[in-house]
Amino acid sequence: MSEVVKTFRLREVYGKEVELVSEEGNSEPFRIVAEFTIGETMYAGLQSEAMRKNDEAAFFRIIISDEGEPVLESIEDEDEWELAAEAFDDLMFAGDERP
Repeated sequence: MSEVVKTFRLREVYGKEVELVSEEGNSEPFRIVAEFTIGETMYAGLQSEAMRKNDEAAFFRIIISDEGEPVLESIEDEDEWELAAEAFDDLMFAGDERP
C-alpha cells in the first residue's frame, strides 16, 4: 500500500460534519472522523450517530469539483473500499497492537 497521509480538505470547507442525503431523500449529519490520501486519491471516513454507537464508519472518495470544492463519491469497488478501510484503521489505531 502507498503511504497514507492525513488531509483536512473537507474540514476546511465543512467543519466537523457534513450532511449526506440518502437515496430516500433524508438528510443526516455525518461526523468527519478522518481524511487521508493514498497515492493521489483522497478519502474520508465518516460516521453517523448510529454508526458511532456501533463503532462503524463509511468511506468515500473525495474529488475536487471544477469550482475547487471537495465532493464525496461512493466507493463501489470492493478492493478500493478495503484499501480505504485498512488505511483508516492504520490512522486511527497507529501504535495500538492489533491481532
